[in-house]
Amino acid sequence: QVCADNMEAPDLLKQVAAFALQVTGAHGSIETRLFINNEFVESKSGETFATINPETEEVIAQVQRANEEDVDIAVAAARTAFKSWRDVPGTTRRDLMLKLADLLERDKQLIAEIESLDNGKPVSVARDVDIALAIKHFRYFAGWADKMQGKTIPCENPDQFALTLREPVGVVGCIIPWNFPLLMLTWKWAPLLAAGCTCVLKSSEKTPLSALMMCQLIKEAGFPPGVVNVLSGFGPDCGAAIAKHPDISKVAFTGSEAVGHMIVEMSGQSNLKRVSLELGGKSPLIICADADLDKAAAVAHVGLFLNHGQCCCASSRVLIHESIHDAFVSKCVEKARAQKMGTGEGMDQGPQVDKMQFDKILKYIDHGKQEGANCVLGGERHGNKGYYIQPTIFTDVTEDMKIAKEEIFGPVMQVMKFKTTEEAIEQANNTFYGLASGICCNDLAQAVGMAKRLQAGVVWINCYDDFDAAVPFGGYKSSGWGRDKGEYALENYTETKLIMFPVNRYDTSY
Repeated sequence: QVCADNMEAPDLLKQVAAFALQVTGAHGSIETRLFINNEFVESKSGETFATINPETEEVIAQVQRANEEDVDIAVAAARTAFKSWRDVPGTTRRDLMLKLADLLERDKQLIAEIESLDNGKPVSVARDVDIALAIKHFRYFAGWADKMQGKTIPCENPDQFALTLREPVGVVGCIIPWNFPLLMLTWKWAPLLAAGCTCVLKSSEKTPLSALMMCQLIKEAGFPPGVVNVLSGFGPDCGAAIAKHPDISKVAFTGSEAVGHMIVEMSGQSNLKRVSLELGGKSPLIICADADLDKAAAVAHVGLFLNHGQCCCASSRVLIHESIHDAFVSKCVEKARAQKMGTGEGMDQGPQVDKMQFDKILKYIDHGKQEGANCVLGGERHGNKGYYIQPTIFTDVTEDMKIAKEEIFGPVMQVMKFKTTEEAIEQANNTFYGLASGICCNDLAQAVGMAKRLQAGVVWINCYDDFDAAVPFGGYKSSGWGRDKGEYALENYTETKLIMFPVNRYDTSY
């Protein structure tokens, strides 16, 4: 049985965090209400929904459920706040964002405990990966808040003067997923706040708690009322109301391709609001014949098993040169078998986020077995409680198999062989996705040449899942529009305005 001896029971801190839902945390109460205009409020309908602990399969708390009426109220608050927030000096926005980052760093342990409780990822991963990256992102974009510069443009007519301004787009609707709840929130909030926008964010109904904790820090940091509003709700009512709202100028969405299509349609049916999309992927990782096998196996392991495979850029299609196939697979199996299962400190893999995802992944695993792929590791549920799935590796996978074509979003690696570089590139590009990709190769010139031919927004060479705040992230083809992170992200949240006027030549008589 895979990893059977590595399971860890919830520790004392986890119990403290759960108790904090009913009383108070280290720095204030943990809310389950909506956050509108700097106040926690009940939903207008009074409806609630349960958020579930994926490790115990038990209800954590009942959370207020937002609907269209709540969206209208939140948008009105954001629209009012934008009138003054847009003119707040960039240095002030910078200082507020730096203060928010400091508060997040102060409360990182408690927030990590809640994120783990709600999402299922190990506490140490939530703290040392997700929250650590979020802190860096807020600090990085704080540096942009006072550097939103335009240009002066020489005109053909010397008596005309032209300049451009970069202005905030307005109220932004943010819709984020459940796999990295707090980090995905940060990828939206940080650039839009730096640009001078206000927002209404809908968290995932699967993982609403950390977003509400961040609202407490937003208020404590001193952000004005209405700048940030957070709604907990479901896509068909709350999400759709955001996508269609006439007073929202832009939607930033991370999630599935199917929902991305619906958001684009809703934008077209309403005010033709701008849309940026970070959607799914079926990312290839090419292991060349000259690759260092130990390093390549480590890259493949991180690329697939990070966050239990619940990562849109997961390197689920591993393309291996046939000459090193067996040796490489052996190393991958060894690393995956050593995964420590649990949610406490030092664990590697927690449960999938909920039963729906759990069942979906197991169904994909069954498809792989039925279609003739060779399951060399895992392939079953882990334990008898919690939505745990064994780290799974398939070999003898062919391009026509369901597991090779569709996004599984779980700890399931598919291994495929290739003979030539041309074949590897063709296989890598044989997908309607184009989010990320990777290459392991000791010849850097060869690797860069291959990278230029891959149809993906990100190509990692001899590494994977490096989410530096300064670099862009986004996809080609059906993996989305626009970029998160880095200076490129600011383009999502700004408009370019031209100002042009005549100027008189100076009087030479003086």
